[in-house]
Amino acid sequence: MEYDIIIIGSGLGGLECGAILSKEGFNVCVLEKNSNFGGCFQTYQRGNHLLDTGIHYVGSLDDGQIMNQYFKYLGIMDKLRLRKLDTEAFDQIHYHGKVYNYAMGHEQFVDTLARQFPAERENLKRYVNQLKEVGNLISVENLRQGVIATEGMRYFCTSAARLIEETIGNRDLQEVLAGSALLYGGIRNMSTFYGHAMINNSYIESAYRFVDGTIQVSHELIKVIRANGGTVLNNAEVTRIVADDTGAKAVIVNGTEQFDAKRIISNVHPQRTLELLDKSRAIKNAYITRINSLPNTYGIFSIYLVVKPKTLKYNNFNVYLHGNNSVWYDRQNYPGHTTNCMISMQAHTADSEWADVVTILTPMYFEEVAEWADTKPEHRGERYRLFKEAKTRQVLDFIRQHGIDFEPYIESVYTTSPLSYRDYTATPEGSAYGIIKDYKCPQVGFVSTRTKLGNLYLTGQNLNVHGALGVTLTAIITCSEFLGQEYLAKKVGNA
Repeated sequence: MEYDIIIIGSGLGGLECGAILSKEGFNVCVLEKNSNFGGCFQTYQRGNHLLDTGIHYVGSLDDGQIMNQYFKYLGIMDKLRLRKLDTEAFDQIHYHGKVYNYAMGHEQFVDTLARQFPAERENLKRYVNQLKEVGNLISVENLRQGVIATEGMRYFCTSAARLIEETIGNRDLQEVLAGSALLYGGIRNMSTFYGHAMINNSYIESAYRFVDGTIQVSHELIKVIRANGGTVLNNAEVTRIVADDTGAKAVIVNGTEQFDAKRIISNVHPQRTLELLDKSRAIKNAYITRINSLPNTYGIFSIYLVVKPKTLKYNNFNVYLHGNNSVWYDRQNYPGHTTNCMISMQAHTADSEWADVVTILTPMYFEEVAEWADTKPEHRGERYRLFKEAKTRQVLDFIRQHGIDFEPYIESVYTTSPLSYRDYTATPEGSAYGIIKDYKCPQVGFVSTRTKLGNLYLTGQNLNVHGALGVTLTAIITCSEFLGQEYLAKKVGNA
């Protein structure tokens, strides 16, 4: 059977492209190599406990805000089970023995931090206005005018750390405002203000946690695709993209079955996409070399603490714990050490006062697990198990040293490393956020949705901005190649 469009990978970007294009009348087929759909929107179940893999909260979901508008157009907004985080403190930044709250709403955000930094009130206003300026580049109003995103190149060329330092006088407040850099794989001497601002502005607008796991987003998008006549298959690994000099023709699934397509969208990392692609004179060696040379962000070591029933109070906010360390993770100074982490809680229901699972995320580069690079999930051996146990102890000790002790509440522990990201999301070296965007040379890190092979397209977090918002924006841009930007923007903006 020939499809209009085959989409490789069922991460958020792939499923969103499938939902958009199937809604617009294309015969779509989404292929997923794993048994679980969703990419970083997967949720694993252990007993009756749900463990989210990559996304732990999402911003801009209030009425009239950008993610709400995208999800409304996709037809899933009213299907999602959500819990709004505390408006007075959706994130807590722990730094140098003090706690600083990120509050929802731009004015409340300024007011809350100005209580601890009264001399910085006007500087905080300037900082927040710059966040809003970046956020407005992808506003609902722009969509209604037929524009997906307006030009923000100067923010791509601006260092996040430097702009914060130039705007804010107090050194501690500079660190506090970058305190959630783990959200986008923040690196002091590389991260763009565009990425920092787009993500932080989104959460300041509104921040929500998913009840019953992020997998519900994937399931609802799959329902949309299938309701519009599309196909979504799991255990269907694309092992080759069949192409010649004129274009991509088909994909080979699981090494045997051929699926023909007029066009192909790859939601997997561009480097992996090129590995799958047949040789074609349309794809120059210089392009392949460039893609393969692009550095990727660090990976994540994830700890899931299943909590004894009704023993630990649920916190309706996230904690970013830095202790006395810089909030920007530094692999040179602290190789293999735990210096920063994010802590997020999940409850069984939207109104439960008790935590069910505590998730702890800490940066980890691939060299820490390189010894097991040639292994597969569930077959990494005893040394790997002991490594993960030791790393877990290190992280829990780090947390305990800063006044947070989960030990009395733990029923069981599950862990994943960058190896899991690599094997389940096909990301080089288990990078959590894909290709780094470096403010010093942003054009190098830009990867277009359109390739030189006329009917092969890309989508996903490697192209624009990391996170749910960045992936969704990129999916819209990818689909505009098929539908036209003005048409699609207005369709979404007026949904």
